[in-house]
Amino acid sequence: MADEIKTLDELAKAVTDDIGAVQGSTAEDLEIAREPVRDELGRSYATGKRKDAVARVWIKPGSGKVVVNGKEMAKYFARPVLQLILNQPFQVAGVEGQFDVMATVKGGGLTGQAGAVKHGISKALQLYDPSLRGALKAAGFLTRDSRVVERKKYGRAKARRSFQFSKR
Repeated sequence: MADEIKTLDELAKAVTDDIGAVQGSTAEDLEIAREPVRDELGRSYATGKRKDAVARVWIKPGSGKVVVNGKEMAKYFARPVLQLILNQPFQVAGVEGQFDVMATVKGGGLTGQAGAVKHGISKALQLYDPSLRGALKAAGFLTRDSRVVERKKYGRAKARRSFQFSKR
Protein backbone atom coordinates (compact mmCIF):
# COMPACT_ATOMS: atom_id res chain seq x y z
CA MET A 1 0.00 0.00 0.00
CA ALA A 2 1.92 2.99 -1.31
CA ASP A 3 -0.53 5.76 -0.40
CA GLU A 4 -1.51 6.50 3.15
CA ILE A 5 -5.22 7.10 3.69
CA LYS A 6 -5.84 9.74 6.32
CA THR A 7 -9.51 10.68 5.89
CA LEU A 8 -12.79 8.85 5.47
CA ASP A 9 -13.33 10.46 2.07
CA GLU A 10 -10.01 9.07 0.83
CA LEU A 11 -10.97 5.64 2.19
CA ALA A 12 -14.36 5.69 0.43
CA LYS A 13 -12.72 6.74 -2.85
CA ALA A 14 -10.08 4.02 -2.54
CA VAL A 15 -12.68 1.34 -1.89
CA THR A 16 -14.89 2.34 -4.85
CA ASP A 17 -11.82 2.57 -7.11
CA ASP A 18 -10.75 -0.91 -6.04
CA ILE A 19 -14.21 -2.34 -6.67
CA GLY A 20 -14.30 -0.84 -10.15
CA ALA A 21 -10.79 -2.02 -10.95
CA VAL A 22 -11.31 -5.57 -9.71
CA GLN A 23 -14.74 -6.19 -11.16
CA GLY A 24 -14.53 -3.93 -14.17
CA SER A 25 -17.79 -2.34 -13.12
CA THR A 26 -19.23 0.36 -10.89
CA ALA A 27 -20.58 -0.05 -7.35
CA GLU A 28 -24.20 0.10 -8.64
CA ASP A 29 -23.57 -2.87 -10.96
CA LEU A 30 -22.52 -4.97 -7.99
CA GLU A 31 -26.02 -4.99 -6.49
CA ILE A 32 -27.04 -8.63 -6.10
CA ALA A 33 -30.03 -9.55 -8.22
CA ARG A 34 -32.35 -11.44 -5.88
CA GLU A 35 -34.61 -14.15 -7.21
CA PRO A 36 -38.10 -14.85 -5.81
CA VAL A 37 -38.24 -17.93 -3.57
CA ARG A 38 -41.51 -19.85 -3.94
CA ASP A 39 -42.57 -23.48 -3.54
CA GLU A 40 -44.52 -25.57 -6.08
CA LEU A 41 -47.81 -24.15 -4.75
CA GLY A 42 -46.68 -20.54 -5.33
CA ARG A 43 -46.16 -19.80 -1.63
CA SER A 44 -43.24 -18.21 0.18
CA TYR A 45 -42.22 -19.45 3.63
CA ALA A 46 -40.35 -17.69 6.42
CA THR A 47 -39.76 -18.02 10.14
CA GLY A 48 -40.31 -15.03 12.42
CA LYS A 49 -39.15 -14.65 16.00
CA ARG A 50 -39.85 -12.24 18.87
CA LYS A 51 -39.15 -12.74 22.59
CA ASP A 52 -39.89 -16.46 23.19
CA ALA A 53 -42.34 -16.79 20.28
CA VAL A 54 -41.53 -18.53 16.99
CA ALA A 55 -43.86 -18.21 13.99
CA ARG A 56 -43.86 -20.24 10.79
CA VAL A 57 -45.47 -18.14 8.05
CA TRP A 58 -46.63 -18.99 4.52
CA ILE A 59 -47.90 -16.29 2.15
CA LYS A 60 -49.54 -16.62 -1.25
CA PRO A 61 -51.50 -14.26 -3.51
CA GLY A 62 -55.10 -13.97 -2.38
CA SER A 63 -57.74 -11.77 -0.82
CA GLY A 64 -55.91 -10.71 2.37
CA LYS A 65 -57.16 -13.48 4.68
CA VAL A 66 -54.91 -14.09 7.71
CA VAL A 67 -55.16 -17.39 9.59
CA VAL A 68 -53.10 -17.92 12.77
CA ASN A 69 -53.08 -21.40 14.37
CA GLY A 70 -56.25 -22.32 12.48
CA LYS A 71 -58.20 -19.24 13.64
CA GLU A 72 -59.00 -15.95 11.93
CA MET A 73 -56.67 -13.11 12.88
CA ALA A 74 -59.50 -11.19 14.59
CA LYS A 75 -60.29 -14.19 16.80
CA TYR A 76 -56.70 -15.15 17.70
CA PHE A 77 -55.43 -11.58 18.22
CA ALA A 78 -58.53 -9.93 19.72
CA ARG A 79 -56.79 -6.66 20.66
CA PRO A 80 -56.84 -4.10 17.81
CA VAL A 81 -53.23 -3.13 18.55
CA LEU A 82 -52.05 -6.67 17.79
CA GLN A 83 -54.05 -6.73 14.54
CA LEU A 84 -52.42 -3.41 13.62
CA ILE A 85 -48.97 -4.92 14.22
CA LEU A 86 -49.76 -7.81 11.84
CA ASN A 87 -50.90 -5.46 9.07
CA GLN A 88 -47.85 -3.15 9.22
CA PRO A 89 -45.68 -5.07 6.70
CA PHE A 90 -48.48 -4.99 4.11
CA GLN A 91 -49.03 -1.25 4.61
CA VAL A 92 -45.32 -0.43 4.32
CA ALA A 93 -44.91 -2.60 1.21
CA GLY A 94 -48.15 -1.24 -0.31
CA VAL A 95 -49.71 -4.67 -0.89
CA GLU A 96 -52.68 -4.58 1.49
CA GLY A 97 -55.30 -7.23 0.73
CA GLN A 98 -53.18 -8.93 -1.94
CA PHE A 99 -51.77 -11.86 0.07
CA ASP A 100 -53.27 -14.67 2.15
CA VAL A 101 -51.29 -15.59 5.27
CA MET A 102 -51.22 -18.96 7.03
CA ALA A 103 -49.18 -18.94 10.24
CA THR A 104 -48.50 -21.30 13.10
CA VAL A 105 -46.99 -19.71 16.19
CA LYS A 106 -45.72 -21.24 19.44
CA GLY A 107 -44.24 -19.92 22.66
CA GLY A 108 -44.39 -16.60 24.44
CA GLY A 109 -47.43 -14.41 25.00
CA LEU A 110 -49.77 -12.69 22.57
CA THR A 111 -47.57 -9.61 22.07
CA GLY A 112 -44.50 -11.72 21.33
CA GLN A 113 -46.51 -13.92 19.00
CA ALA A 114 -47.86 -10.91 17.10
CA GLY A 115 -44.31 -9.61 16.72
CA ALA A 116 -43.10 -13.02 15.54
CA VAL A 117 -45.85 -13.27 12.90
CA LYS A 118 -45.07 -9.72 11.75
CA HIS A 119 -41.38 -10.64 11.39
CA GLY A 120 -42.30 -13.81 9.48
CA ILE A 121 -44.69 -11.96 7.15
CA SER A 122 -42.01 -9.38 6.38
CA LYS A 123 -39.40 -12.01 5.58
CA ALA A 124 -41.85 -14.03 3.46
CA LEU A 125 -42.94 -10.90 1.53
CA GLN A 126 -39.37 -10.03 0.60
CA LEU A 127 -38.77 -13.64 -0.49
CA TYR A 128 -41.94 -13.63 -2.62
CA ASP A 129 -41.17 -10.26 -4.23
CA PRO A 130 -37.55 -9.06 -3.76
CA SER A 131 -38.50 -5.54 -4.91
CA LEU A 132 -40.32 -5.04 -1.57
CA ARG A 133 -37.09 -5.62 0.39
CA GLY A 134 -36.03 -1.95 0.42
CA ALA A 135 -39.24 -0.66 2.01
CA LEU A 136 -39.40 -3.48 4.58
CA LYS A 137 -35.73 -3.11 5.51
CA ALA A 138 -36.03 0.68 5.84
CA ALA A 139 -38.96 0.19 8.24
CA GLY A 140 -36.85 -2.27 10.27
CA PHE A 141 -39.21 -5.22 9.82
CA LEU A 142 -36.57 -7.68 8.55
CA THR A 143 -34.45 -7.37 11.70
CA ARG A 144 -35.29 -9.66 14.60
CA ASP A 145 -36.11 -7.65 17.71
CA SER A 146 -33.57 -9.15 20.13
CA ARG A 147 -35.01 -7.65 23.32
CA VAL A 148 -35.91 -10.40 25.77
CA VAL A 149 -36.77 -10.54 29.47
CA GLU A 150 -33.76 -10.06 31.74
CA ARG A 151 -33.03 -13.02 33.98
CA LYS A 152 -33.62 -12.97 37.73
CA LYS A 153 -30.45 -12.49 39.81
CA TYR A 154 -29.73 -14.22 43.09
CA GLY A 155 -30.21 -12.08 46.20
CA ARG A 156 -32.88 -10.02 44.43
CA ALA A 157 -36.67 -10.20 44.19
CA LYS A 158 -36.68 -9.87 40.37
CA ALA A 159 -34.08 -8.99 37.77
CA ARG A 160 -33.23 -5.65 39.39
CA ARG A 161 -35.69 -5.21 42.25
CA SER A 162 -34.12 -5.73 45.67
CA PHE A 163 -35.90 -7.18 48.64
CA GLN A 164 -37.51 -4.63 50.97
CA PHE A 165 -34.94 -3.00 53.23
CA SER A 166 -35.57 -3.29 56.96
CA LYS A 167 -33.72 -0.92 59.26
CA ARG A 168 -34.69 -2.91 62.41
